[in-house]
Amino acid sequence: MALPARWQQKIEASDPIEEIMEMQMGPSHPASHGTIKFNLKLDGERIVDCDVEVGYLHRAFEKMCEQGTWTQCFPYTDRLNYASPCINNVGFALAVEKLLNIELPERCQFVRTIMSEVSRITDHLTCLGMASSEVGATTVAFYMLEARELLYDLVEAVTGARLTVTWCRLGGVSHDLPADFNERIAHAFEMLDSVLSDCDKLLSRNRVFIDRMSGIGIMSHEDAISYGLTGPLLRATGVSYDVRKAYPYLVYDRFDFEVPTGEKGDNYDRFNMRFHEMYQSKRIIEQAMAALPQGPISITDPRIVLPPKHQVYNSIEGLMNHFKLIMEGVKVPPGDVYCAVEGANGELGFYVVSDGSGRPYRVRVRPPCFFGMAALNKMLIGRMIPDIVTTFGMINMIGGECDR
Repeated sequence: MALPARWQQKIEASDPIEEIMEMQMGPSHPASHGTIKFNLKLDGERIVDCDVEVGYLHRAFEKMCEQGTWTQCFPYTDRLNYASPCINNVGFALAVEKLLNIELPERCQFVRTIMSEVSRITDHLTCLGMASSEVGATTVAFYMLEARELLYDLVEAVTGARLTVTWCRLGGVSHDLPADFNERIAHAFEMLDSVLSDCDKLLSRNRVFIDRMSGIGIMSHEDAISYGLTGPLLRATGVSYDVRKAYPYLVYDRFDFEVPTGEKGDNYDRFNMRFHEMYQSKRIIEQAMAALPQGPISITDPRIVLPPKHQVYNSIEGLMNHFKLIMEGVKVPPGDVYCAVEGANGELGFYVVSDGSGRPYRVRVRPPCFFGMAALNKMLIGRMIPDIVTTFGMINMIGGECDR
């Protein structure tokens, strides 16, 4: 990959007897989780320029989607941000359902909301656990991963898988919540509260943690907006933008929850954003469980939803309906639409174009962490080499999402 034109500009070292050193970090560096390459210019240990290379995990997500039917896209969306696959599923389903102009059953909207927030918590636990480990707080990482496992157990109980869930369908979801979901999530939240309390005690007065995070990677809200940042990265700068509040979808407008914001826009604020957002997700889930209505989890339109298995195996009509939907796909009306949800890293948007056939004509995804990687240069210039690890960790770059 070619370096930017500014790379040819000569930079004078602060010490006249020293020289600016060029160094490459990555793409497989033990301190960076994910395949990413940093081209660095260093004045001693201070970073004077940084060019970030992404794309090592590019697998043509959008073109793969355009080769299959609309339904066959869902497994590909699992692999975007694999720490929160349910949100990816919901985002893509809502975009296509907007073209189909269908209204989902109320229970389906509640269930999708609940599982999206469970996924948000698992994502934040992963991000914060790894970020803590990178500054030496390995105990916190083990605590958070233990709590994450409890929630992954819930995801597995609902979808049948822990990461590659492929749980949403056009017009609904594949599985309803299990009968004992209320008890299981109450137990998981009890453990989560205990873990978060312990982690707060371990970190909030930890001198090493605060020195490594506070005042590092600062970005103003003007710069954050100009780079197109969303999610915790933007909210850490003090901008209260959240898709769930700005453009409510599913049933988010029925729940009482807050959008935490920071002040300085540094790594410490970013860490706190994700930490507090887990409590807000818990609030949303508890309200949704209290108001969860009875009813179907999917629409019944045979042009969109597969027939039940007993109809497929026992009637020619059911068999033919199943055959046509699988082989030809759901016929989505011609048109184009952009639909966004609040992903764990920010605004996760899908732009889809239909030509009226059973396959997408065009699929485009807005991966939120891609914009964070673009802004990393701005956050790192003037900082020291060890700050790369902590700042990159708080971007929460997921290769599957960033590189697509």
